[in-house]
Amino acid sequence: MPLRLRAAVLAIVVTALAIACSGRGPLGPEYEYEEDLTLRLNGSATLVVNASIPALAALRGLPLEADLRTRGDQLKRQIQDLYASPQTKVGRISMWTRHGRRFVGIHLTVSDIRELPKAAPFSWATYALREQGGETGFRQTLTATGTNPGAAPGAGWQGQEVVAFRLHLPARIRYHNSRDLETNAPRSPSRGNILTWEQRLADRVAGKPIAYAEDKTPGVMEVRMDRQSILYRTLWLFGLAFVAAVLVIGGLIWMTMRRGGDPEGKAL
Repeated sequence: MPLRLRAAVLAIVVTALAIACSGRGPLGPEYEYEEDLTLRLNGSATLVVNASIPALAALRGLPLEADLRTRGDQLKRQIQDLYASPQTKVGRISMWTRHGRRFVGIHLTVSDIRELPKAAPFSWATYALREQGGETGFRQTLTATGTNPGAAPGAGWQGQEVVAFRLHLPARIRYHNSRDLETNAPRSPSRGNILTWEQRLADRVAGKPIAYAEDKTPGVMEVRMDRQSILYRTLWLFGLAFVAAVLVIGGLIWMTMRRGGDPEGKAL
């Protein structure tokens, strides 16, 4: 085998081992339960829940069969029935297996995030979205209701499993209370407007606060952002740049035509 090829194979193996030892997937951390919320300023949202069946049973008390022999179509129908509500519309449901546990990905459309707690799988949280001076404030408060640590026997958890709440925001972030799980240091937003709050699964099952609000209220994930969306500002700036470019080009054409019609500028 050529030396370069052997080096490439070795690099791939080392990377794979590092990923396996760190407990992280190639695209980032492996979460046992994750809510990925994309919020709009009018309160509508899209939400993706990625979770193991044992985590859904332990955290939300959902009556789902964790046995890998359970038919996938049967499980999807159960999830559809559990997550469909006047507040949510269920879209695609995907499934995969990891560490001997079945995971599901549930895609939801939410008409008003403030009404989401009326849907049973999200009754452990409250959501607030309101204007605060010149900013828009968002709060998601988690409670300990609905947890059932005995609902997932034989899940094979090792004690290091993590749950996460990811928030995609439509405007520039001015304040947030997201912190690193290991160091407790403030966590910087990803790609400018994406925040993540993490917590050990065991702590979430026990109902421990995932974060503290600015006013020291426990269990609150808090953000303040601009009242104008990033997309709107980007389109506005693009429009201004386009108008400026047109004016410059128009000015150059006018100057050229004026100079071309000037008798003094003609050759003798």
